[in-house]
Amino acid sequence: MSENNLSYSSRKNNKFIRHEPCPSCGSKDNLARYSDNSAYCFGCHYTTKNNGTSIVQPTKRNMEFKEGEYKHLKKRKLSSETLRKFNYKINKDVHIANYYNSNRELVAQHTRNSNKDFKWIGNINDIELFGQHLWRDGGKQVVVTEGEIDCMTVSQYVFNNKWPVVSIPSGVQSAAKFVAKNIEWLELHESVIFCFDNDTPGKEAAIKCASLLTPSKAKIVSLPLKDPSDMVVAGKANDLIDCIYGAKVYRPDGIIQGEETWELLNQEDLESTCNYPYEGLNNKLNGLRLGEIVTFTAGTGIGKSQVCREIAYHLTRNEQKVAYIALEENVKRSIRGIVGLELNKPIHLPEVFSTVEKEELKTAWEKVCNNINFYNHFGSHESKNLLSKIKYFVTALDCKWVVLDHVNIAVSGIDEGDERRLIDNIMTRLRSLVEELQFGLILVCHLRRPVNSNKGHEEGLSTSMSQLRGSAGIGQLTDICIGCERNQQDNENPNTMTLRILKNRFNGTTGVATYLNYNPETNRLTENNYDFD
Repeated sequence: MSENNLSYSSRKNNKFIRHEPCPSCGSKDNLARYSDNSAYCFGCHYTTKNNGTSIVQPTKRNMEFKEGEYKHLKKRKLSSETLRKFNYKINKDVHIANYYNSNRELVAQHTRNSNKDFKWIGNINDIELFGQHLWRDGGKQVVVTEGEIDCMTVSQYVFNNKWPVVSIPSGVQSAAKFVAKNIEWLELHESVIFCFDNDTPGKEAAIKCASLLTPSKAKIVSLPLKDPSDMVVAGKANDLIDCIYGAKVYRPDGIIQGEETWELLNQEDLESTCNYPYEGLNNKLNGLRLGEIVTFTAGTGIGKSQVCREIAYHLTRNEQKVAYIALEENVKRSIRGIVGLELNKPIHLPEVFSTVEKEELKTAWEKVCNNINFYNHFGSHESKNLLSKIKYFVTALDCKWVVLDHVNIAVSGIDEGDERRLIDNIMTRLRSLVEELQFGLILVCHLRRPVNSNKGHEEGLSTSMSQLRGSAGIGQLTDICIGCERNQQDNENPNTMTLRILKNRFNGTTGVATYLNYNPETNRLTENNYDFD
């Protein structure tokens, strides 16, 4: 069977399955897929056999090419002279955009009727960008638009048809493909200005196309309306000119040039948003700050969670909104722990809770409930899910502080892979989220059991950054790291805790910050008298 008859045979002998985007012309649904896996595009005649081999059906150019007239497009405010320059013709209600190959030969036509049905005639495999045949190779700049009408609009109203303007042939779906195909010609210009539609697909396509070019060569236009044609129709031709000449040089996200740093240089230093509840920490760390990660670490059962609970409670009483995520306890235990601090009673213990009057309990609850939020994690706390919840706490509930207790369990048993890699991954994501949303993160992390010591952390062994369990990423990405130390076997002072600064990115001060005493009757950690000077 000849290739000419292949598409007809597929349509006749096989069942139609669905419409698909055409990989050749970029149309959204002109490609028909059949039950034998063959396909045929009714626009450009692109064809695939059932084995996946691609064919472009030959066309009878002289017979298929349409003729028309160069007319004044009143609604689009385009002159007949502009249409003549680009060889854009009108045949009744059909618009005909003519496309050329590198030899300046007419090889294809892109047609559109009043119903906005687009079709291709000819061989689109050979085409250049629309209008490319008009301009010499190289120059100061070239503008690339999303459609032929926009191309002619920019040419007429911005450059009086004297400077290069071209268009991608088939919408933004195939924009990068055609830019890549004609990259050598585009690179001959000092700058390439992408003026695509002001919508999400257009913006994304502009970035994708700009990234294909030599760094600093591409510029992207920002339009107040949908496209250049809409701006001219709305009487904003002068604004369009300003937009084109005001196009910004494309740079990947995160790149900042030196001359753009003056405001950063003069920006006020990050100040304390709220103090710690303990003066010794304030003297060493100058308080808590948004945009930072503070990590508390200790061995098992030392009391690091209690310290973080005290800090969370302290923040709520200072009108700071807190998201409290305790992954080893339910919300009932968490809220009783916080309200218990207000009452100075361990109401998480049933025998104590039963002694509290309802009115007293509600009064204490009302003092903290408006400024604290919880995550009912039971059933799932996958890293992606956890991060989305944190983002919701910060953006939707306006939480300035997030307490996460603890990071090790956030990855335990939920993802495949070793703990170190998983913690590295979640810490990187947390760091990015803190930077993006500018909230304060108070993190709990476990320590590894010491290898070369007869004592464990439960016996008062000093903490160290090297002992952070699971990942070096915790130590690298945290701003402040505080070790909690307590000798549970000390007969005289088993309830005395040392807080040691292991890392201090803010001012570099480290060492012992303060000592805390735990009172089992009140369930409170209070600061020892200590010479903070």
